[in-house]
Amino acid sequence: MAVQNTSSGSFLKNYSSILLLLGGILAGSILGLVFGKGVEVIKPLGDIFLNLLFTAIIPLIFFTISSSIATLEKTEQLGKLFSIMIGVFLGTVLISTVIMILGVLLFPIHQDIIISKIPLETIKENNVGSQITQLLTVNDFSELLSRKSMLALILFSFLVGFATLQSNEKGQNFKNFLQSGDEVMKQLLHIIMKAAPIGLGAYFAYQVGIFGPQLFGTYAKPLALYYAVCTFYFVIFFSLYAFMAGGKLGLTIFWKNNIAPSLTALGTCSSIATIPANLEAAKGMRIPGYISNIVIPLGAPLHKDGSATASIIKIAVLFMMFGKDFTEPSTLLLALGITVIVSVVEGGIPNGGYIGEVLAITVYGLPMEQALPAAMIVGTLVDPMATLLNANGDLVSAMMVARISEGKKWLSDALTS
Repeated sequence: MAVQNTSSGSFLKNYSSILLLLGGILAGSILGLVFGKGVEVIKPLGDIFLNLLFTAIIPLIFFTISSSIATLEKTEQLGKLFSIMIGVFLGTVLISTVIMILGVLLFPIHQDIIISKIPLETIKENNVGSQITQLLTVNDFSELLSRKSMLALILFSFLVGFATLQSNEKGQNFKNFLQSGDEVMKQLLHIIMKAAPIGLGAYFAYQVGIFGPQLFGTYAKPLALYYAVCTFYFVIFFSLYAFMAGGKLGLTIFWKNNIAPSLTALGTCSSIATIPANLEAAKGMRIPGYISNIVIPLGAPLHKDGSATASIIKIAVLFMMFGKDFTEPSTLLLALGITVIVSVVEGGIPNGGYIGEVLAITVYGLPMEQALPAAMIVGTLVDPMATLLNANGDLVSAMMVARISEGKKWLSDALTS
């Protein structure tokens, strides 16, 4: 009985934020169904929450990215391993993204309700060079402080972090400032997100009250598609990665040892919290310690197969809701690039997926006030499966890094030694 109580308490603790958020959405939906357009009176609660979130995101991105780069250790011996690791991370993220894009193309998401169809005449036609310039840079520092310049802010934050890293001892005080600012902004976002059940509940009440119960159809098919595609990717492609890393022996040893990390990922909805289980599983897989001790801790914030697939389904849902064509080649290529950025940006940030959502919404020129809440709702509902792919992806990536670094017989040699 004590074990059951402990297990129940642990479940409630790990899932409390999601359960509260889902509870707020459910309560808001009921209010919308019961009172209809009368729920407009509580819409300001949703607006206040979103405005707080908007104002916190800009400094949060700057401090998080800059401090992460500034605190890296410059070790030449890790250069080769780091290059291999980044290559593996990037490869699996791109593959997972392509798989989700194919899923969306093969099983298109359609719906009758279009929140806002953006007139074509409002979209500026610029050449590729001008578009890249506008996405990556601004012509005045003050423009970095706008969520409309998200990609430029990210690039600037990276450069500030590298400049701090190169400053060595002379930049120590500034590095401390970045780290302190990073922690403060994380706590600020944590405080703001405590209001998410009320804020998103009010938003959802308004949406249901205006558009009616058929609004639920907006999310039903995308969620079913996401979980189906990700289950396919998890079983088939993770098996393929393990086989590539260690043959039949690698396939067997991966599925034998990844049960605990998988359950931990689903139980905590946190890649960071899964690090201990992944490190323990890596020992059982005979992955060399110098590899697993680097790949797994760095993979938790930097490697996000699940977040990449979630990014695609969010973009597809937003395009559906705003009456835009998701199948255009330029749209798909841009989505591919956004997912790579998202998989890095949101790592280690509480509710960091929202930053990726703001980036996607900004790049595609969608109305932020309407698009962000919808993306946040989808992100919340896909979070368990996304975390499973994120965390387990680090483990199988460590196997592939070992294969490249140690050679074809790395596993058999480790088992016989």
